[in-house]
Amino acid sequence: MNKFERRPVEAGEAKVEFLDGDFRILRPGAFVRCAVTGEPIPLDELRYWSVDWQEAYSSPAASMQRECERREARS
Repeated sequence: MNKFERRPVEAGEAKVEFLDGDFRILRPGAFVRCAVTGEPIPLDELRYWSVDWQEAYSSPAASMQRECERREARS
């Protein structure tokens, strides 16, 4: 989200397209859910995501946990 995009006014879950270094809001909302923990992440606090898997993560630890799960599944 860049400084020219309007902040969502709805309180529900947003639908987001994750891009390299940015994201695009497809359906307005106040948050997205962490793919690992399920906890809501306010859009203005969203810092971690996977472009390849189109998933949001609440923290670097959650991102690493998902990566480890994928590596184990490939083994």
